[in-house]
Amino acid sequence: MANVSVAAEWQLLYNRYYRKPELYPMRWKHVDLARHKVAAAPFGGPVAVIRDDSKIVQLHAESALRKLRLFNSAGHPLADAVWRHPGGRLIGMSWTDDLTLVCVVQDGTIYRYDLHAQLVEPNISMGKECFEQNVADCVFWGNGVVCITEQNQLFCIPDFRNPKPVPLADPMIEEPPRCIAVIEPQYTMSGNVEVLLGVADDPVVLVVEEDGVQRLGEGLLRGPLQKMVVSRDGKWLASFTHDGRLLVTTSDLTGIIIERECESSLPPEQIAWCGMDAVLLYWDDMLLMMGPDGDPVHYFYDEPIILIPECDGVRILSNTSMEFLQRVPDSTVSIFTIGSTSPAALLYDALDHFDRRSAKADENLRLIKPSLPEAVEACVDASGHEFDVSRQRTLLRAASYGQAFCSNFQRDRIQEMCKILRVLNAVRSPEIGIPLSIQQYKLLSPSVLIGRLINAHRHLLALRISEYLGMNQEVVIMHWACSKITASLSIPDATLLDILLDKLKLCKGISYAAVAAHADKNGRRKLAAMLVDHEPRSSKQVPLLLSIGEEDTALMKATESGDIDLVYLVLFHIWQKRQSLEFFGTIQARPLARDLFITYARCYKHEYLKDFFLSTGQLQDVAFLLWKESWEFVKNPMASKGSPLHGPRIKLIEKAQSLFAETKEHVFESKAAEEHAKLLRIQHELEVTTKQAIFVDSSISDTIRTCIVLGNHRAAMRVKTEFKVSEKRWYWLKVFALATIKDWVALEKFSKEKRPPIGYRPFVEACIEADEKAEAIKYIPKLADPRERAESYARIGLVKEAADAASQAKDGELLGRLKLTFAQNAAASSIFDTLRDRLSFPGAS
Repeated sequence: MANVSVAAEWQLLYNRYYRKPELYPMRWKHVDLARHKVAAAPFGGPVAVIRDDSKIVQLHAESALRKLRLFNSAGHPLADAVWRHPGGRLIGMSWTDDLTLVCVVQDGTIYRYDLHAQLVEPNISMGKECFEQNVADCVFWGNGVVCITEQNQLFCIPDFRNPKPVPLADPMIEEPPRCIAVIEPQYTMSGNVEVLLGVADDPVVLVVEEDGVQRLGEGLLRGPLQKMVVSRDGKWLASFTHDGRLLVTTSDLTGIIIERECESSLPPEQIAWCGMDAVLLYWDDMLLMMGPDGDPVHYFYDEPIILIPECDGVRILSNTSMEFLQRVPDSTVSIFTIGSTSPAALLYDALDHFDRRSAKADENLRLIKPSLPEAVEACVDASGHEFDVSRQRTLLRAASYGQAFCSNFQRDRIQEMCKILRVLNAVRSPEIGIPLSIQQYKLLSPSVLIGRLINAHRHLLALRISEYLGMNQEVVIMHWACSKITASLSIPDATLLDILLDKLKLCKGISYAAVAAHADKNGRRKLAAMLVDHEPRSSKQVPLLLSIGEEDTALMKATESGDIDLVYLVLFHIWQKRQSLEFFGTIQARPLARDLFITYARCYKHEYLKDFFLSTGQLQDVAFLLWKESWEFVKNPMASKGSPLHGPRIKLIEKAQSLFAETKEHVFESKAAEEHAKLLRIQHELEVTTKQAIFVDSSISDTIRTCIVLGNHRAAMRVKTEFKVSEKRWYWLKVFALATIKDWVALEKFSKEKRPPIGYRPFVEACIEADEKAEAIKYIPKLADPRERAESYARIGLVKEAADAASQAKDGELLGRLKLTFAQNAAASSIFDTLRDRLSFPGAS
């Protein structure tokens, strides 16, 4: 009998059964769909209603101010808001995929509302053309809209997440189209939306895109189309023709799939696909369902209805009820069809006999033993498609009963279905009002369902479902915490913190920083500071501390973390906000921050670094910086041309010298800086005098040598006196300088002034390097050491003199070296051999 009562509710369309169970009696009051504009979201989403300002209606004890009211699918009120927007008549409204209500008004302005009837800023404009021409109609899909103006121009917003209006090609029509439909971008070859226009008195459909217009259906259509709708997958187009026929074609209008006569030639008020197997047409009091063949199914209503297409059927909203028209699943048909002898039907019947303690149960099981796994699976599948809880339970009991006698059936299949049904039953309750079918649930996904619940502030249910399904609960708790902060402005910070922490600690790894950021955004800066203190991740904690003005705490946390990037982030932030002395005092107490600042400023910000060292009494460090800065002048091309730049440079060095002099530990640096400044001053004077930029930044020795080379012996002597150059060093410099300019007379005179403190060897070396052997001979005899004389004679090629000097030295090793020097000269080699023999050194050859 149960089978009979279930199947009695079905309607047969061609060879398929359809059913239309009532999901809810509507709980709302004083809502007449005939007087309102209605927008219902798919996947069991909410319903928005507002009084239709294009109709003259009688007000029944209600305010003249229009209200936008939001309900769940059971008619339970969610929120409302007074409609006070300018811009003209409301043209259309729809829900986006993320359940934002989009409302298009006549001047092309788009207002958006969330689930709590709060206006989402900013408003969107369809552009100047829509404002000037006025929007006449609009068509929505998932996250986009197409508007047509009173001048028949089309404009599109492909995605409300990036709301930029895009003009489409001009369809070049004079009269408004009879009907409009869109093929969503995801189903078109170009990836852009395609707008289908049914043109008045023209048996074609215009396909309008961004870059052009096509005429489709020529020769296929016998007249203009009155209504049309594209299937969910974008492949088929269902349309109502001018002569009262239902026409189903491919979306490119290249072939006719179905052509059926309807019972009225008047165009229907609504047309919609019911899954992919049937098309619904609604007139004033009749809903007609037509399939590919067979008699249509009639449903009669004495009140207006709204068709809400779903992926597996159509929800039917009326003033008093919410129904769901869908094709009966095959598993359900196999069980409940009258007279069915399928294994699933016999298993379901076996459970009934088992409950009545009848032996017929065992007989049924024996009959279906080979097909028992398929029977169990059919019962499980059928339970998932049921909205009636008692029938779900009975089907699952039948599946469990059959599973007990079936060894090769997946053991977790029933458990999995039980989980899904518990979730679905929880959200289907009238208070929640989300009547998802199992197919919609799988397509929507549990994570999106959780998102919709928390957006509707159903946090407890969302948390329990997340826990039950083993999903991450962080997103639920985070959203709850942010919502709690927003709604608890009167609760003291300390009290609210305890409430929040009690829930936040339930989820490990949750971002306290994100909750703290929300608190700060809502003006609860103290609460934000207390929350962020519980954030274990410095990378999230420190930036937020900076954003709420807790710079000192941020610096402490950054330095404790040891993360150099974080420390620099805080340093630069504080540096920009505070006075220099305050900033220096802040970082002085933090060694890591101080060292990083010094490292950075030493490369890029010398002035700040000098100020820092001065503020901390590190005078020697300031002096080193000044001295380093003085060398930066060398890089300036003007500094090497006797320009006034030498003045500031010398002053920097003198400042460094005075700072070095303040400490006893830097006596050497003080003296060096003093002499450096003195040398630069003298070199600058020399460049001015000689008009040659060759002195500055050369050493004392080079300065003396250059003066002598230029013949300025008085300047050279001055440098010698000023810097107390030793006599030995003076002689070396002057000897080689005179040799450089080949002033041999002056060199000889210089050698005779007094006995040179460096001896005569530098004179010899200078002459030899200048390749002046004759001059070298003047000084070689004056060498006191016979070894030096011998080697010097050898260097200028005087064999006999070298041999005589070597014999005086009585050094066999020296004779050996000299022999190698004259290895090419046999006579010279013989002389050195003879001398070695005379010395009778052992081992001499």
